[in-house]
Amino acid sequence: MASVLVPLAEGCEELEAITIVDLLRRAGIEVVTAGLRDGPVRCSRGTVIVPDTTLDAVMDRDFDMLVLPGGLPGADNLNADPRIRELLKKLADSGHWTGAICAAPKVLASAGLLDGRHATSYPGSLDGSPVKDMVYEEKPVVIDGKVVTSRG
Repeated sequence: MASVLVPLAEGCEELEAITIVDLLRRAGIEVVTAGLRDGPVRCSRGTVIVPDTTLDAVMDRDFDMLVLPGGLPGADNLNADPRIRELLKKLADSGHWTGAICAAPKVLASAGLLDGRHATSYPGSLDGSPVKDMVYEEKPVVIDGKVVTSRG
């Protein structure tokens, strides 16, 4: 069975986080939500989500995909956590899928995963991000190789 990791940071966009989890689980895919630290996560609109586990508990586990929900300050909190970049690079290096919604493509950019790729994001959220030769597309979803980005 395919498995997907959805890291949850304080301030993530609850609709994006829950929709990913709901749709993938309905499709029979194992989804693991992991908080950056122990305990519930307060989302950008005040909704509280209890993750399945912590990021530390799944660092050594192999996943088929990692999907980052957007929202602010959630995307900034994901971007500030070096474990997220470590996981993204590990998945990309092993030929697995990565995805990011809304403001979270900036996390992919920080990990170098958008270099030389076509991508999208919430308008303006990639401004100042360290990307080389990325082609920004004003589309709802862009898939380039095994990297999926969405405007949210």
